[in-house]
Amino acid sequence: MEIKFVISDPQTGRSYPKTHQADLTGRKIGDKIRGDEIGLNGFELEITGGSDTAGFPMRKDIVIPGRKSALLSSGTGLRKKPHKGAKIRKTVRGGIISSFTAQVNLKVVSGKELAKALGVEEKKEEAKIEEKKE
Repeated sequence: MEIKFVISDPQTGRSYPKTHQADLTGRKIGDKIRGDEIGLNGFELEITGGSDTAGFPMRKDIVIPGRKSALLSSGTGLRKKPHKGAKIRKTVRGGIISSFTAQVNLKVVSGKELAKALGVEEKKEEAKIEEKKE
C-alpha cells in the first residue's frame, strides 16, 4: 500500500514529504517505527497523526481504524474552539492506521541529518542568507 509520509525534524523545525510502499496497518498514533520500514535506514520515527483518503484527520483518543462522528470541544478536527461549554459534532478518523489511510505524519525520534537521508538539497536562498550572516 502506497502512503504519503510527512516527516518532521524537531531539531531543524522542517518537514519533508516522502511517498513509500509500506504496510503500517494496525499501528497507532504514538507508536514508534524503525526508519527501515519506510526507506530511512538508521532513523527511529514516531507516528503523530495523519488523514484518510477523504481528508478526515486522525485523532489519538478515538481507538478504532474507521471514521466516527464525535462530539468535540477542542483538538484535532476543529478549526476554531466553540464558545465555553459548547461541543461540535465532527467526523474524524480513529487513531489506528488502516487501508484507507492516505497520509501519515511522523516525527524523528533518533537519527541525524534527515535532509541528506531524503536527498533534499538546501535552497539557494537559505544558503545565501547564511553566507550573509557570516
